[in-house]
Amino acid sequence: MASRVKRSIMNIKVGMFFYLLSLVLAFFSRKIFLDCLGAEFMGLTGVLQNILSYLNVAELGIGTSITYFLYKPLQQDNHEQTSEIMSVLAWLYRCIGLLIGAIGVLVSLCFPFFFSHLTVSLPLVYFAFFSFLATSMAGYLINYRQLLVSANQKQYVVNGYFQTISILQSLTQIVLAWLWQNLYVWVAVGLVYTVIGCIVFNRRINREYPWLHIDLKQGRSNLKKYPDILRKTRQVFLQRLKNLLLYRSDDLLVATFVSIVQSAFYFNYTMLVNKLNFMVNILSDGMNAGVGNLIAEGNQQNTLKVFWELTALRFLITGLIVFSFLLFMQPFIVCWLGPQWLLSDVVVVLLLLNIFIMLSRGVVEMYISACGLFHDVWAAWTELAVNLIVTLSLAPILGIPGILLGKIISVLPIALFWKPLFLFRQGLHTRVSAYWHGMVPYYLVFGLFTAVTIALRQYVVSPNVHNWWQLFACAAVVVPVLMLLYFLVLFVCTRGMQYFVARKPAAYRVLSHLLPKRKNTNHA
Repeated sequence: MASRVKRSIMNIKVGMFFYLLSLVLAFFSRKIFLDCLGAEFMGLTGVLQNILSYLNVAELGIGTSITYFLYKPLQQDNHEQTSEIMSVLAWLYRCIGLLIGAIGVLVSLCFPFFFSHLTVSLPLVYFAFFSFLATSMAGYLINYRQLLVSANQKQYVVNGYFQTISILQSLTQIVLAWLWQNLYVWVAVGLVYTVIGCIVFNRRINREYPWLHIDLKQGRSNLKKYPDILRKTRQVFLQRLKNLLLYRSDDLLVATFVSIVQSAFYFNYTMLVNKLNFMVNILSDGMNAGVGNLIAEGNQQNTLKVFWELTALRFLITGLIVFSFLLFMQPFIVCWLGPQWLLSDVVVVLLLLNIFIMLSRGVVEMYISACGLFHDVWAAWTELAVNLIVTLSLAPILGIPGILLGKIISVLPIALFWKPLFLFRQGLHTRVSAYWHGMVPYYLVFGLFTAVTIALRQYVVSPNVHNWWQLFACAAVVVPVLMLLYFLVLFVCTRGMQYFVARKPAAYRVLSHLLPKRKNTNHA
Protein backbone atom coordinates (compact mmCIF):
# COMPACT_ATOMS: atom_id res chain seq x y z
CA MET A 1 0.00 0.00 0.00
CA ALA A 2 2.74 2.46 1.01
CA SER A 3 4.78 1.60 -2.07
CA ARG A 4 1.76 2.06 -4.32
CA VAL A 5 0.97 5.50 -2.89
CA LYS A 6 4.64 6.54 -2.95
CA ARG A 7 5.05 5.62 -6.61
CA SER A 8 1.77 7.32 -7.55
CA ILE A 9 2.93 10.52 -5.83
CA MET A 10 6.30 10.33 -7.58
CA ASN A 11 4.56 9.85 -10.93
CA ILE A 12 2.45 12.94 -10.31
CA LYS A 13 5.32 15.12 -9.02
CA VAL A 14 7.59 14.38 -11.98
CA GLY A 15 4.71 14.68 -14.42
CA MET A 16 3.61 18.04 -13.03
CA PHE A 17 7.17 19.41 -13.12
CA PHE A 18 7.53 18.65 -16.81
CA TYR A 19 3.96 19.74 -17.46
CA LEU A 20 4.63 23.25 -16.14
CA LEU A 21 7.79 23.53 -18.21
CA SER A 22 6.10 22.32 -21.39
CA LEU A 23 3.05 24.55 -20.74
CA VAL A 24 5.11 27.74 -20.68
CA LEU A 25 7.18 26.57 -23.63
CA ALA A 26 4.14 25.61 -25.70
CA PHE A 27 2.57 29.08 -25.64
CA PHE A 28 5.87 30.76 -26.46
CA SER A 29 6.74 28.29 -29.23
CA ARG A 30 3.28 28.43 -30.81
CA LYS A 31 3.57 32.19 -31.26
CA ILE A 32 7.07 31.85 -32.76
CA PHE A 33 6.05 29.03 -35.11
CA LEU A 34 2.96 30.87 -36.37
CA ASP A 35 4.94 34.05 -37.00
CA CYS A 36 8.02 32.39 -38.54
CA LEU A 37 6.57 29.32 -40.30
CA GLY A 38 3.05 30.48 -41.16
CA ALA A 39 -0.50 29.38 -40.33
CA GLU A 40 -0.72 27.17 -43.42
CA PHE A 41 2.31 25.06 -42.49
CA MET A 42 1.21 24.72 -38.86
CA GLY A 43 -2.26 23.72 -40.03
CA LEU A 44 -0.64 21.18 -42.37
CA THR A 45 1.38 19.58 -39.55
CA GLY A 46 -1.81 19.26 -37.50
CA VAL A 47 -3.58 17.51 -40.38
CA LEU A 48 -0.64 15.14 -41.01
CA GLN A 49 -0.49 14.19 -37.36
CA ASN A 50 -4.22 13.52 -37.39
CA ILE A 51 -3.74 11.22 -40.38
CA LEU A 52 -1.11 9.35 -38.36
CA SER A 53 -3.56 9.12 -35.48
CA TYR A 54 -5.86 7.20 -37.79
CA LEU A 55 -3.01 4.92 -38.85
CA ASN A 56 -2.19 4.24 -35.21
CA VAL A 57 -5.60 2.65 -34.79
CA ALA A 58 -3.81 -0.44 -36.17
CA GLU A 59 -2.41 -0.76 -32.64
CA LEU A 60 -5.85 -2.24 -31.87
CA GLY A 61 -5.59 -1.57 -28.14
CA ILE A 62 -2.88 -4.18 -27.62
CA GLY A 63 -0.97 -1.90 -25.24
CA THR A 64 -4.01 -1.45 -22.99
CA SER A 65 -4.67 -5.18 -23.00
CA ILE A 66 -1.04 -6.08 -22.27
CA THR A 67 -0.86 -3.57 -19.42
CA TYR A 68 -3.85 -5.22 -17.76
CA PHE A 69 -2.13 -8.64 -17.92
CA LEU A 70 1.11 -7.23 -16.47
CA TYR A 71 -0.40 -6.00 -13.18
CA LYS A 72 -0.54 -9.41 -11.47
CA PRO A 73 2.92 -10.81 -12.42
CA LEU A 74 4.54 -7.49 -11.50
CA GLN A 75 2.76 -7.51 -8.14
CA GLN A 76 3.97 -11.10 -7.56
CA ASP A 77 7.48 -10.27 -8.83
CA ASN A 78 7.18 -13.05 -11.41
CA HIS A 79 10.01 -12.22 -13.82
CA GLU A 80 9.49 -15.21 -16.07
CA GLN A 81 5.83 -14.52 -16.76
CA THR A 82 6.51 -10.79 -17.20
CA SER A 83 9.16 -11.58 -19.84
CA GLU A 84 6.74 -13.94 -21.62
CA ILE A 85 4.02 -11.29 -21.79
CA MET A 86 6.48 -8.61 -22.92
CA SER A 87 7.72 -10.97 -25.66
CA VAL A 88 4.14 -11.25 -26.89
CA LEU A 89 3.93 -7.44 -26.88
CA ALA A 90 7.24 -7.14 -28.78
CA TRP A 91 6.13 -9.53 -31.52
CA LEU A 92 2.70 -7.93 -31.91
CA TYR A 93 4.15 -4.41 -31.94
CA ARG A 94 6.75 -5.42 -34.53
CA CYS A 95 3.92 -6.50 -36.83
CA ILE A 96 1.94 -3.33 -36.11
CA GLY A 97 4.88 -1.00 -36.68
CA LEU A 98 5.62 -2.53 -40.08
CA LEU A 99 1.91 -2.48 -40.97
CA ILE A 100 1.61 1.21 -40.09
CA GLY A 101 4.66 1.97 -42.21
CA ALA A 102 3.20 0.14 -45.20
CA ILE A 103 -0.23 1.79 -44.85
CA GLY A 104 1.45 5.18 -44.44
CA VAL A 105 3.23 4.76 -47.77
CA LEU A 106 -0.06 3.86 -49.47
CA VAL A 107 -1.88 6.82 -47.90
CA SER A 108 0.86 9.19 -49.04
CA LEU A 109 0.06 8.34 -52.66
CA CYS A 110 -3.09 10.46 -52.30
CA PHE A 111 -1.25 13.58 -51.13
CA PRO A 112 -0.93 15.16 -54.64
CA PHE A 113 -4.74 15.26 -54.78
CA PHE A 114 -5.47 16.14 -51.16
CA PHE A 115 -2.87 18.94 -50.79
CA SER A 116 -2.89 20.32 -54.33
CA HIS A 117 -4.35 23.67 -53.23
CA LEU A 118 -1.56 24.49 -50.76
CA THR A 119 1.26 26.92 -51.40
CA VAL A 120 3.55 24.60 -49.41
CA SER A 121 5.54 22.39 -51.79
CA LEU A 122 4.61 18.74 -52.18
CA PRO A 123 8.17 17.51 -51.35
CA LEU A 124 7.89 19.29 -47.99
CA VAL A 125 4.53 17.59 -47.34
CA TYR A 126 6.12 14.19 -47.98
CA PHE A 127 9.21 14.99 -45.91
CA ALA A 128 7.07 16.07 -42.94
CA PHE A 129 4.74 13.09 -43.20
CA PHE A 130 7.48 10.46 -43.42
CA SER A 131 9.35 12.08 -40.53
CA PHE A 132 6.22 11.91 -38.39
CA LEU A 133 5.63 8.34 -39.63
CA ALA A 134 9.15 7.29 -38.58
CA THR A 135 8.56 8.78 -35.13
CA SER A 136 5.32 6.82 -34.80
CA MET A 137 6.92 3.55 -35.92
CA ALA A 138 9.74 3.99 -33.39
CA GLY A 139 7.19 3.70 -30.59
CA TYR A 140 6.23 0.22 -31.79
CA LEU A 141 9.59 -1.12 -32.95
CA ILE A 142 11.89 0.33 -30.28
CA ASN A 143 10.14 2.07 -27.36
CA TYR A 144 7.43 -0.53 -26.63
CA ARG A 145 9.08 -1.44 -23.30
CA GLN A 146 7.82 1.79 -21.76
CA LEU A 147 4.54 -0.09 -21.17
CA LEU A 148 6.35 -2.31 -18.65
CA VAL A 149 7.65 0.76 -16.82
CA SER A 150 4.16 2.30 -16.69
CA ALA A 151 2.51 -0.94 -15.51
CA ASN A 152 5.15 -1.14 -12.77
CA GLN A 153 3.95 2.26 -11.43
CA LYS A 154 7.07 4.06 -12.70
CA GLN A 155 5.49 6.42 -15.19
CA TYR A 156 7.81 9.09 -13.78
CA VAL A 157 10.71 7.36 -15.54
CA VAL A 158 8.90 7.53 -18.89
CA ASN A 159 7.90 11.17 -18.33
CA GLY A 160 11.40 12.13 -17.22
CA TYR A 161 13.05 10.87 -20.39
CA PHE A 162 10.51 11.68 -23.08
CA GLN A 163 9.44 15.06 -21.70
CA THR A 164 13.08 16.13 -21.44
CA ILE A 165 13.62 15.14 -25.06
CA SER A 166 10.42 16.97 -26.06
CA ILE A 167 11.49 20.18 -24.30
CA LEU A 168 14.95 20.10 -25.87
CA GLN A 169 13.36 19.50 -29.26
CA SER A 170 11.01 22.48 -28.86
CA LEU A 171 13.84 24.78 -27.75
CA THR A 172 15.94 23.75 -30.73
CA GLN A 173 13.02 24.26 -33.13
CA ILE A 174 12.29 27.70 -31.67
CA VAL A 175 15.86 28.88 -32.16
CA LEU A 176 16.16 27.50 -35.69
CA ALA A 177 12.71 28.76 -36.73
CA TRP A 178 13.62 32.24 -35.49
CA LEU A 179 17.02 32.24 -37.22
CA TRP A 180 16.34 30.48 -40.52
CA GLN A 181 12.56 30.06 -40.92
CA ASN A 182 13.33 26.84 -42.79
CA LEU A 183 10.45 24.34 -42.77
CA TYR A 184 12.65 21.35 -43.65
CA VAL A 185 14.98 22.04 -40.74
CA TRP A 186 12.03 22.34 -38.33
CA VAL A 187 10.80 18.87 -39.33
CA ALA A 188 14.29 17.30 -39.33
CA VAL A 189 14.91 18.40 -35.75
CA GLY A 190 11.95 16.32 -34.57
CA LEU A 191 13.32 13.25 -36.32
CA VAL A 192 16.80 13.69 -34.83
CA TYR A 193 15.45 13.99 -31.30
CA THR A 194 13.32 10.86 -31.81
CA VAL A 195 16.49 8.87 -32.50
CA ILE A 196 18.22 10.37 -29.45
CA GLY A 197 15.21 9.55 -27.25
CA CYS A 198 15.14 5.91 -28.41
CA ILE A 199 18.82 5.39 -27.58
CA VAL A 200 18.79 7.09 -24.18
CA PHE A 201 15.51 5.56 -22.95
CA ASN A 202 16.37 1.98 -23.89
CA ARG A 203 19.70 2.21 -22.09
CA ARG A 204 17.77 3.11 -18.94
CA ILE A 205 15.41 0.16 -19.43
CA ASN A 206 18.36 -2.22 -19.70
CA ARG A 207 19.70 -0.96 -16.37
CA GLU A 208 16.28 -0.92 -14.66
CA TYR A 209 15.19 -4.42 -15.73
CA PRO A 210 18.33 -6.53 -16.33
CA TRP A 211 16.26 -9.71 -15.92
CA LEU A 212 13.93 -8.82 -18.80
CA HIS A 213 14.40 -11.19 -21.72
CA ILE A 214 12.58 -10.40 -24.98
CA ASP A 215 12.28 -13.23 -27.51
CA LEU A 216 10.23 -12.46 -30.63
CA LYS A 217 9.88 -16.13 -31.62
CA GLN A 218 8.74 -17.02 -28.12
CA GLY A 219 6.36 -14.07 -28.22
CA ARG A 220 4.63 -15.47 -31.29
CA SER A 221 4.29 -18.95 -29.77
CA ASN A 222 3.12 -17.54 -26.42
CA LEU A 223 -0.01 -16.12 -28.05
CA LYS A 224 -1.48 -19.62 -27.62
CA LYS A 225 -0.51 -19.56 -23.94
CA TYR A 226 -2.25 -16.22 -23.38
CA PRO A 227 -5.39 -16.35 -25.57
CA ASP A 228 -7.15 -13.71 -23.45
CA ILE A 229 -4.71 -11.08 -24.72
CA LEU A 230 -6.17 -11.20 -28.22
CA ARG A 231 -9.72 -11.55 -26.90
CA LYS A 232 -9.43 -8.40 -24.80
CA THR A 233 -7.52 -6.69 -27.60
CA ARG A 234 -10.47 -7.17 -29.92
CA GLN A 235 -12.72 -5.65 -27.26
CA VAL A 236 -10.42 -2.67 -26.70
CA PHE A 237 -10.05 -1.99 -30.43
CA LEU A 238 -13.48 -0.45 -30.92
CA GLN A 239 -13.07 1.63 -27.78
CA ARG A 240 -9.80 2.99 -29.19
CA LEU A 241 -11.29 3.57 -32.63
CA LYS A 242 -14.17 5.48 -31.08
CA ASN A 243 -11.81 7.64 -29.01
CA LEU A 244 -9.73 8.33 -32.09
CA LEU A 245 -12.71 9.51 -34.12
CA LEU A 246 -14.13 11.57 -31.28
CA TYR A 247 -11.04 13.17 -29.79
CA ARG A 248 -8.20 13.04 -32.32
CA SER A 249 -9.87 13.98 -35.59
CA ASP A 250 -10.70 17.64 -34.97
CA ASP A 251 -8.04 19.18 -37.20
CA LEU A 252 -8.86 16.80 -40.04
CA LEU A 253 -12.60 17.48 -39.76
CA VAL A 254 -12.11 21.25 -39.61
CA ALA A 255 -9.79 21.08 -42.63
CA THR A 256 -12.40 19.02 -44.50
CA PHE A 257 -15.56 20.94 -43.65
CA VAL A 258 -14.12 24.44 -43.14
CA SER A 259 -10.48 25.01 -44.26
CA ILE A 260 -6.90 24.18 -43.35
CA VAL A 261 -6.31 27.77 -42.26
CA GLN A 262 -9.31 27.56 -39.91
CA SER A 263 -7.83 24.34 -38.51
CA ALA A 264 -4.85 26.45 -37.39
CA PHE A 265 -7.28 28.85 -35.64
CA TYR A 266 -9.05 25.95 -33.96
CA PHE A 267 -5.75 24.31 -32.99
CA ASN A 268 -4.88 27.38 -30.89
CA TYR A 269 -7.92 26.65 -28.71
CA THR A 270 -7.42 22.90 -28.60
CA MET A 271 -3.77 23.40 -27.72
CA LEU A 272 -4.85 25.31 -24.62
CA VAL A 273 -7.33 22.57 -23.79
CA ASN A 274 -4.90 19.73 -24.46
CA LYS A 275 -2.17 21.28 -22.35
CA LEU A 276 -4.46 21.42 -19.33
CA ASN A 277 -5.94 18.03 -20.16
CA PHE A 278 -2.37 16.77 -20.11
CA MET A 279 -2.23 17.84 -16.47
CA VAL A 280 -5.22 15.58 -15.78
CA ASN A 281 -3.59 12.77 -17.75
CA ILE A 282 -0.52 13.11 -15.55
CA LEU A 283 -2.68 12.38 -12.53
CA SER A 284 -4.41 9.49 -14.32
CA ASP A 285 -1.19 7.98 -15.66
CA GLY A 286 0.35 8.25 -12.23
CA MET A 287 -2.58 6.39 -10.66
CA ASN A 288 -3.65 3.89 -13.36
CA ALA A 289 -1.22 1.18 -12.33
CA GLY A 290 -1.97 1.87 -8.65
CA VAL A 291 -5.70 1.38 -9.26
CA GLY A 292 -4.97 -1.85 -11.14
CA ASN A 293 -2.85 -3.02 -8.21
CA LEU A 294 -5.58 -1.98 -5.75
CA ILE A 295 -8.28 -3.94 -7.58
CA ALA A 296 -5.96 -6.97 -7.81
CA GLU A 297 -5.81 -6.97 -3.98
CA GLY A 298 -9.58 -7.54 -3.80
CA ASN A 299 -10.41 -5.14 -0.93
CA GLN A 300 -13.89 -3.96 -1.99
CA GLN A 301 -14.32 -1.34 0.72
CA ASN A 302 -10.97 0.31 0.04
CA THR A 303 -11.55 0.12 -3.72
CA LEU A 304 -14.81 2.10 -3.41
CA LYS A 305 -13.28 4.58 -0.97
CA VAL A 306 -10.44 5.34 -3.40
CA PHE A 307 -12.99 5.63 -6.24
CA TRP A 308 -14.74 8.49 -4.43
CA GLU A 309 -11.46 10.15 -3.49
CA LEU A 310 -10.36 10.15 -7.11
CA THR A 311 -13.78 11.44 -8.19
CA ALA A 312 -13.45 14.37 -5.79
CA LEU A 313 -9.97 15.16 -7.07
CA ARG A 314 -11.12 14.85 -10.68
CA PHE A 315 -14.04 17.27 -10.16
CA LEU A 316 -11.77 19.75 -8.39
CA ILE A 317 -9.36 19.76 -11.34
CA THR A 318 -12.21 19.78 -13.88
CA GLY A 319 -13.60 22.86 -12.15
CA LEU A 320 -10.21 24.59 -12.29
CA ILE A 321 -9.93 23.96 -16.03
CA VAL A 322 -13.52 24.69 -17.08
CA PHE A 323 -14.04 27.76 -14.86
CA SER A 324 -10.66 29.25 -15.85
CA PHE A 325 -11.32 28.72 -19.55
CA LEU A 326 -14.82 30.11 -19.31
CA LEU A 327 -13.46 33.25 -17.67
CA PHE A 328 -10.23 33.84 -19.57
CA MET A 329 -9.91 31.79 -22.77
CA GLN A 330 -11.06 34.55 -25.14
CA PRO A 331 -9.06 37.33 -23.44
CA PHE A 332 -6.00 35.04 -23.42
CA ILE A 333 -6.25 34.40 -27.18
CA VAL A 334 -6.48 38.16 -27.79
CA CYS A 335 -3.43 38.93 -25.63
CA TRP A 336 -1.46 35.94 -26.91
CA LEU A 337 -2.07 36.01 -30.68
CA GLY A 338 -4.35 38.97 -31.36
CA PRO A 339 -8.09 39.47 -31.91
CA GLN A 340 -7.81 38.21 -35.50
CA TRP A 341 -7.33 34.66 -34.13
CA LEU A 342 -10.59 34.60 -32.15
CA LEU A 343 -13.33 32.04 -32.75
CA SER A 344 -16.93 32.57 -31.61
CA ASP A 345 -18.15 32.22 -28.01
CA VAL A 346 -20.38 29.36 -29.22
CA VAL A 347 -17.26 27.35 -30.08
CA VAL A 348 -15.82 28.07 -26.63
CA VAL A 349 -19.00 26.96 -24.80
CA LEU A 350 -19.31 23.75 -26.81
CA LEU A 351 -15.61 23.04 -26.40
CA LEU A 352 -15.89 23.43 -22.62
CA LEU A 353 -19.00 21.24 -22.44
CA ASN A 354 -17.10 18.55 -24.31
CA ILE A 355 -14.16 18.96 -21.90
CA PHE A 356 -16.45 18.55 -18.90
CA ILE A 357 -17.93 15.32 -20.27
CA MET A 358 -14.51 13.93 -21.09
CA LEU A 359 -12.90 14.83 -17.75
CA SER A 360 -15.81 13.96 -15.47
CA ARG A 361 -16.00 10.42 -16.87
CA GLY A 362 -12.28 9.83 -16.26
CA VAL A 363 -12.44 7.90 -12.98
CA VAL A 364 -15.11 5.53 -14.28
CA GLU A 365 -12.99 4.87 -17.39
CA MET A 366 -9.88 4.33 -15.24
CA TYR A 367 -11.65 1.69 -13.14
CA ILE A 368 -13.18 0.02 -16.19
CA SER A 369 -9.70 -0.35 -17.69
CA ALA A 370 -8.20 -1.60 -14.41
CA CYS A 371 -10.98 -4.21 -14.14
CA GLY A 372 -10.36 -5.36 -17.72
CA LEU A 373 -13.97 -4.57 -18.73
CA PHE A 374 -13.68 -4.00 -22.47
CA HIS A 375 -16.52 -6.17 -23.80
CA ASP A 376 -19.28 -3.52 -24.08
CA VAL A 377 -18.43 -3.04 -27.75
CA TRP A 378 -22.01 -2.11 -28.60
CA ALA A 379 -21.49 1.16 -26.70
CA ALA A 380 -18.55 2.08 -28.92
CA TRP A 381 -20.54 1.21 -32.05
CA THR A 382 -23.42 3.38 -30.82
CA GLU A 383 -21.16 6.36 -30.13
CA LEU A 384 -19.49 5.99 -33.53
CA ALA A 385 -22.79 5.76 -35.39
CA VAL A 386 -24.39 8.73 -33.62
CA ASN A 387 -21.24 10.82 -34.01
CA LEU A 388 -21.02 10.06 -37.72
CA ILE A 389 -24.68 10.90 -38.36
CA VAL A 390 -24.67 14.15 -36.36
CA THR A 391 -21.28 15.36 -37.63
CA LEU A 392 -22.05 14.72 -41.30
CA SER A 393 -25.43 16.42 -40.85
CA LEU A 394 -24.31 19.51 -38.92
CA ALA A 395 -20.66 20.16 -39.87
CA PRO A 396 -21.39 21.26 -43.48
CA ILE A 397 -23.95 23.74 -42.12
CA LEU A 398 -22.50 24.90 -38.80
CA GLY A 399 -18.79 24.23 -39.31
CA ILE A 400 -16.80 23.85 -36.09
CA PRO A 401 -19.88 23.99 -33.78
CA GLY A 402 -21.38 21.11 -35.78
CA ILE A 403 -18.24 19.01 -35.23
CA LEU A 404 -18.35 19.67 -31.49
CA LEU A 405 -22.08 18.91 -31.29
CA GLY A 406 -21.40 15.56 -32.95
CA LYS A 407 -19.05 14.69 -30.10
CA ILE A 408 -21.32 15.89 -27.32
CA ILE A 409 -24.53 14.24 -28.54
CA SER A 410 -22.84 10.89 -29.20
CA VAL A 411 -20.85 10.67 -25.96
CA LEU A 412 -23.18 12.14 -23.33
CA PRO A 413 -25.73 9.29 -22.89
CA ILE A 414 -23.10 6.53 -22.83
CA ALA A 415 -20.73 8.42 -20.52
CA LEU A 416 -23.43 9.63 -18.14
CA PHE A 417 -25.60 6.52 -17.82
CA TRP A 418 -24.21 3.33 -19.35
CA LYS A 419 -20.53 3.36 -18.30
CA PRO A 420 -21.24 3.83 -14.56
CA LEU A 421 -23.89 1.08 -14.71
CA PHE A 422 -21.44 -1.21 -16.52
CA LEU A 423 -18.65 -0.60 -14.00
CA PHE A 424 -20.70 -0.90 -10.82
CA ARG A 425 -22.56 -4.03 -11.92
CA GLN A 426 -19.78 -6.00 -13.56
CA GLY A 427 -16.60 -4.54 -12.08
CA LEU A 428 -17.36 -3.39 -8.54
CA HIS A 429 -20.38 -5.69 -8.06
CA THR A 430 -22.35 -2.94 -6.37
CA ARG A 431 -25.73 -1.37 -7.07
CA VAL A 432 -25.52 1.59 -9.43
CA SER A 433 -27.80 3.54 -7.07
CA ALA A 434 -24.72 3.90 -4.83
CA TYR A 435 -22.98 5.66 -7.73
CA TRP A 436 -25.79 8.13 -8.31
CA HIS A 437 -26.19 8.78 -4.60
CA GLY A 438 -22.56 9.85 -4.54
CA MET A 439 -22.44 11.67 -7.91
CA VAL A 440 -25.52 13.93 -7.76
CA PRO A 441 -23.88 16.36 -5.29
CA TYR A 442 -20.88 16.74 -7.62
CA TYR A 443 -23.09 17.64 -10.58
CA LEU A 444 -25.18 20.08 -8.52
CA VAL A 445 -22.14 21.86 -7.07
CA PHE A 446 -20.46 22.05 -10.48
CA GLY A 447 -23.64 23.49 -12.06
CA LEU A 448 -23.95 26.10 -9.31
CA PHE A 449 -20.36 27.30 -9.74
CA THR A 450 -20.70 27.31 -13.54
CA ALA A 451 -23.53 29.84 -13.11
CA VAL A 452 -21.35 31.89 -10.75
CA THR A 453 -18.48 31.78 -13.29
CA ILE A 454 -20.72 33.03 -16.10
CA ALA A 455 -21.79 35.97 -13.94
CA LEU A 456 -18.15 36.76 -13.08
CA ARG A 457 -17.21 36.69 -16.75
CA GLN A 458 -19.98 39.10 -17.71
CA TYR A 459 -19.63 41.60 -14.87
CA VAL A 460 -15.97 41.35 -13.81
CA VAL A 461 -13.72 39.91 -16.54
CA SER A 462 -15.15 41.21 -19.82
CA PRO A 463 -15.30 44.92 -18.77
CA ASN A 464 -11.86 44.95 -17.12
CA VAL A 465 -9.46 42.63 -19.01
CA HIS A 466 -7.86 44.08 -22.16
CA ASN A 467 -4.11 43.35 -21.81
CA TRP A 468 -1.66 40.93 -20.18
CA TRP A 469 -1.37 42.82 -16.90
CA GLN A 470 -5.11 43.09 -16.44
CA LEU A 471 -5.53 39.42 -17.35
CA PHE A 472 -2.95 38.21 -14.84
CA ALA A 473 -4.17 40.55 -12.10
CA CYS A 474 -7.79 39.53 -12.56
CA ALA A 475 -6.93 35.82 -12.75
CA ALA A 476 -4.74 36.06 -9.64
CA VAL A 477 -7.71 37.38 -7.65
CA VAL A 478 -10.73 35.67 -9.16
CA VAL A 479 -9.50 32.10 -9.75
CA PRO A 480 -8.06 31.40 -6.25
CA VAL A 481 -11.15 32.80 -4.50
CA LEU A 482 -13.52 30.92 -6.81
CA MET A 483 -11.61 27.63 -6.46
CA LEU A 484 -11.34 27.96 -2.67
CA LEU A 485 -15.10 28.37 -2.40
CA TYR A 486 -15.63 25.49 -4.84
CA PHE A 487 -13.32 23.25 -2.80
CA LEU A 488 -15.05 24.11 0.49
CA VAL A 489 -18.51 23.43 -0.92
CA LEU A 490 -17.30 20.11 -2.33
CA PHE A 491 -15.85 19.26 1.07
CA VAL A 492 -19.12 19.97 2.85
CA CYS A 493 -21.33 18.24 0.28
CA THR A 494 -19.35 15.15 -0.81
CA ARG A 495 -17.89 12.20 1.08
CA GLY A 496 -15.17 11.77 -1.55
CA MET A 497 -13.61 15.16 -0.80
CA GLN A 498 -13.84 14.45 2.92
CA TYR A 499 -12.01 11.14 2.41
CA PHE A 500 -9.38 12.91 0.33
CA VAL A 501 -8.75 15.68 2.88
CA ALA A 502 -8.68 13.11 5.70
CA ARG A 503 -5.37 11.84 4.28
CA LYS A 504 -3.96 15.00 5.87
CA PRO A 505 -5.32 14.81 9.46
CA ALA A 506 -4.25 18.33 10.39
CA ALA A 507 -6.14 19.84 7.43
CA TYR A 508 -9.17 17.67 8.15
CA ARG A 509 -9.31 18.76 11.79
CA VAL A 510 -9.46 22.40 10.69
CA LEU A 511 -12.05 21.88 7.96
CA SER A 512 -14.20 19.42 9.91
CA HIS A 513 -15.73 22.34 11.78
CA LEU A 514 -17.59 23.17 8.55
CA LEU A 515 -19.38 19.82 8.58
CA PRO A 516 -22.75 19.15 10.23
CA LYS A 517 -22.33 17.29 13.51
CA ARG A 518 -23.67 14.03 12.07
CA LYS A 519 -21.04 13.96 9.30
CA ASN A 520 -18.35 15.17 11.64
CA THR A 521 -19.05 12.25 13.98
CA ASN A 522 -18.91 9.76 11.13
CA HIS A 523 -15.47 10.95 10.10
CA ALA A 524 -13.95 11.31 13.51
